[in-house]
Amino acid sequence: MASRMMRRRRRLRGFEARSARATIVGVALALALAGCASGEAPEPESMQAAAADAGASDGDLSWSSHDHASHDHSALNASRQAVPPPPPLRTGERYLDVAMPTAYTPSAPYGEGTDDYRCFLLDPELARDSWITGVDVQPGATEIVHHVILFRVPPGEVAAAEAQDDAEDGPGWTCFSGTGMGGGGVGDLDRAPWLGAWAPGGTESALDEDIGVPVEAGSRIVMQVHYNLLAGDDPDRSATRLRIAKGSKDLEALETMLLPAPVELPCRLGKTGPLCDRDAAIDDVAERFGERSRFTVNGLHVLCGDDPVGSTQSCTRTIDEPVTVRRAAGHMHLLGRSISIEANPGTPRAKMLLDIPIWNFDDQASKPTPKVRLRAGDEVKVTCTWDQGLRDLVPALQGIPERYVVWGEGTTDEMCLGTLQITEG
Repeated sequence: MASRMMRRRRRLRGFEARSARATIVGVALALALAGCASGEAPEPESMQAAAADAGASDGDLSWSSHDHASHDHSALNASRQAVPPPPPLRTGERYLDVAMPTAYTPSAPYGEGTDDYRCFLLDPELARDSWITGVDVQPGATEIVHHVILFRVPPGEVAAAEAQDDAEDGPGWTCFSGTGMGGGGVGDLDRAPWLGAWAPGGTESALDEDIGVPVEAGSRIVMQVHYNLLAGDDPDRSATRLRIAKGSKDLEALETMLLPAPVELPCRLGKTGPLCDRDAAIDDVAERFGERSRFTVNGLHVLCGDDPVGSTQSCTRTIDEPVTVRRAAGHMHLLGRSISIEANPGTPRAKMLLDIPIWNFDDQASKPTPKVRLRAGDEVKVTCTWDQGLRDLVPALQGIPERYVVWGEGTTDEMCLGTLQITEG
């Protein structure tokens, strides 16, 4: 067994034992987000044309990715054909296909809202420790699948996952705010147990040859699928194809750091309505997604140490040990204008890790970065900007009452999330 795999096991157990700070906020923030391990995809030119046709001002194209009301990915799927294919299987790699056990027909689990988050327990039947070296998430009902995240379930947590699965009728279980399994590192924002993810713009990815995501023998996978019911409720049976390498291969362990920031967008000047009251808006989110969502909204201010209100929000986190950044991604919803992740802002060592000045909802793929080494004590800052005025332009938001927008897990709610994929040292 490779020494790196053994060291990684010991480090993971250490993180789980000491992660009280991140877990307090993170159990409710094992977030519904996107793009972590997806491939790259260009912004479809047809989306740019749609903005001009709809009367957007010159150079103001940030809403153009939202010209579809129901996540019709036909234009995006066409653009995927222009993306260079991933490399063929490399020495020691093989493909492994896993899928939801049966089809699932989504519905709003609490009777309100237009979103369903469902987790499905998958068994990759790994008899040996392995590395995941690539992910190709294959959403079934593409019109309604908003995102897919794959979570690693180590052998010691399999029984808890099976109990969670058995507790609800039908395939899988409702899982807003993460997998719903509680501790065990699931809520650790510094080391999220992700294997990979898909969101609009994602294609098959193959990691660089020197990195992989470690998975122990006997592990399971939780596939979390976010369904956007604005497009319907067709049955779905999503799947994923994994690239697998032997655990004895000498690779660096790739891990995911989540960088959320608060969302606090008051109603526009002159706009009124019952949900323009912040407390009422939070009550509405909790009614649609469960009480954990209320904890998330307030917990983000604890995590970020501020109480901001306005169209631009940020959060700065301190790195607790040396890491090297290998990939970066951002996630917002339909009101998004821009997102960035910067290391050591305002210092001579400042380095932009991700800069998306014009947010495109349909291009959320992670981007490889030049290797950036961060030392213990360094800071990383995620910054998001939104525009409530996009309510008048985005078809998917037509008929949605004006509201004070807080962090919410629906497609018509909002998020601010940066993700960094990192290796040790």
